[in-house]
Amino acid sequence: MFLLRYLYEKINKKPAPYYFHYSILTIVIKPIRKYFTNIVAANCPFNIIRILIYRLCGFSIGKYTFIGMRCYLDDLCYKQMKIGNNCTISYGVYFACHGKNQGHNPITIKDNCYIGMCARIISPIEGGITIGTQSIVGACTLVNKSIPDNSTAVGTPCRVIKSE
Repeated sequence: MFLLRYLYEKINKKPAPYYFHYSILTIVIKPIRKYFTNIVAANCPFNIIRILIYRLCGFSIGKYTFIGMRCYLDDLCYKQMKIGNNCTISYGVYFACHGKNQGHNPITIKDNCYIGMCARIISPIEGGITIGTQSIVGACTLVNKSIPDNSTAVGTPCRVIKSE
């Protein structure tokens, strides 16, 4: 990869993109992880097997957690995502730790949380997003900021409607 990075920088007269710094092993492993997280695990009808596949791919998922089918966990930032114990993540929830011209920011879901169907958890800010203990995120909610403990958040973008 060093030779390719060197050639790219000489030809284009600008620094090589971040992926020129990956090792060959990383280049091989990334599409395999993407296949297992987004195709196999996301479509697996059994939660135990789905969680096992996510854990084998490197995600940190607590005990007694349910992750529904068709969820997208950001496979490029699997080390940046932490899901606590006794969480329920409903069907079709989308997690994104990065975007274009944006750093890789963590997403932390603390214990006993509920995330409704088709919610979007996007971490656009430095320092990441935290969904507090025993919080509820409504269906189809866009979470782009942290949610405090014992709160209910709904809407696009999310707003806290109930906090104890």
